[in-house]
Amino acid sequence: MTAAEHLIEPVEQQTDKGLKTGALGLISSVVIATASVAPAYSLAATLGFVVAAIGLQAPIVCIVAFVPMLFASIGYSELNKADPDCGTTFTWATRAFGPKTGWAGGWGIVAADILVMASLAQVAGQYVFLLFDAKGIGSDAASGWVLLVGVLWIIAMTAICYVGIEISANFQKILLSIELVMLAILSVTALVRVGTGHHPASSIAVSAAWFNPFHGSFSPFITGLVLFLFIYWGWDTAVSVNEETADRNRTPGRSAIISTVLLLVIYLLVTTSVQSFAGIGGSGIGLGNSANTGDVLSILGGAIFGTSGFGSVLSRLLLLMVLSSAAASTQTTILPTARTTLAMAVYKALPRSFAKMHPRYLTPTVSTVLMGLVSIALYVPMNYLSHGSVISDAVTCCGIWIAFYYGLTAFTCVWYYRATLTSSTRNLWMRGILPGLGGLILYFAGGWSLWQDWDVATENSYTTFKMPFYPHWQVGGVFVIAFLSALAGVIFFVYLRIVQPAFFKGQTLNRSTPTLVPDPDQTPST
Repeated sequence: MTAAEHLIEPVEQQTDKGLKTGALGLISSVVIATASVAPAYSLAATLGFVVAAIGLQAPIVCIVAFVPMLFASIGYSELNKADPDCGTTFTWATRAFGPKTGWAGGWGIVAADILVMASLAQVAGQYVFLLFDAKGIGSDAASGWVLLVGVLWIIAMTAICYVGIEISANFQKILLSIELVMLAILSVTALVRVGTGHHPASSIAVSAAWFNPFHGSFSPFITGLVLFLFIYWGWDTAVSVNEETADRNRTPGRSAIISTVLLLVIYLLVTTSVQSFAGIGGSGIGLGNSANTGDVLSILGGAIFGTSGFGSVLSRLLLLMVLSSAAASTQTTILPTARTTLAMAVYKALPRSFAKMHPRYLTPTVSTVLMGLVSIALYVPMNYLSHGSVISDAVTCCGIWIAFYYGLTAFTCVWYYRATLTSSTRNLWMRGILPGLGGLILYFAGGWSLWQDWDVATENSYTTFKMPFYPHWQVGGVFVIAFLSALAGVIFFVYLRIVQPAFFKGQTLNRSTPTLVPDPDQTPST
């Protein structure tokens, strides 16, 4: 086969997995992508940690973190044009780099999604009680009542995902509408109060220094960057449901890019406004107050809106917004994991049972239910370990896994299209330079964070563990969680390679299949 003939190979042929095709349009796809990120939940659960790490530089970290996310989303969009497969990173990396790398990418998605479920359940459990003024229970992260509600929450969201993608999407349209409106009202009210002088003593005027990336230390900046990767994470759900989307080659990728830009606007507005209103002090409503670190929005609602009259109503709506955000994110965390494991099972990279579909709902049954059960199994001990602090470290660990599989997808795009990168300026930038830069930034940030989390002295972790062997080092909880989740993946990988070796021998999904979208600028030559 000549080089020119290779360039016009047909688009990848997908295996029918039994999903409901054409169920989602562009709007539903954008909603799923944005709701998956859960802006309100992500800010409530993580902004305090960002401020603790980087201080007043949170707004510029928000902007910098957007860059690799945008570049990675471009890589996702380009790969989806060639192969709209719900396995996404797993499928694409296997085609480009081989089964070992592809399986590792799939495990990265599963690990990140399962680890974050504990935080989602925890926030949901606490906000249910805060919404009904049971602050004594809601403020106790390790409360048995919070644990119970969190478990019930996972069960309920798993059930919604089980009964169909359209129900999930329609439910999220309502939740996301509430969320975005309330975040806008919160931000505008905070800025108006600061601008008119009706603000607490801790307030700070917005400064240009907040947007200077060179103002401050390098290591804390990278820590804040990794945390913001978590805040942006989730838009790839739109690509994970590509086989259920109308115009599946184009719509999912467009949705991913649109959602990242939308998120930048939301996050920059909220981060700047609440930092200006609350300040970063270590007491009261200050974002640096360790008592508020795991949940800044429930504290700020009453301060910004007031506690009487219409202000009280808005404060309640804010609590409901974070709760609805956690609901949306719980659903859209289950969705991509179930579809990743579905694809892995179809290609025999996981036990065949993961590919079982419901005949009526056309959703993955075993993959969806097992995601819920495993999440509960991890959430219960995490709720009690170190009074729930392990959950905070699990969130940071998610950032490392996110950097891994988003970065891998970006590099996959470059390698996948390597033969056509020089065919046009557009291809060079959209398939090569931008995804490649995104992957490099993500891998550098993830690697640096992992190295820092090994060293307890950096205080990047909220829990520490002593090594059981000489020299008995104290290791940060984030590193321990990352290591254990990776070790679990290695063990499972070895087991599967022994009991069902077809995928790992390249017999079910391999690099010899067509890997390039036909380029309209290329014509066969003789």
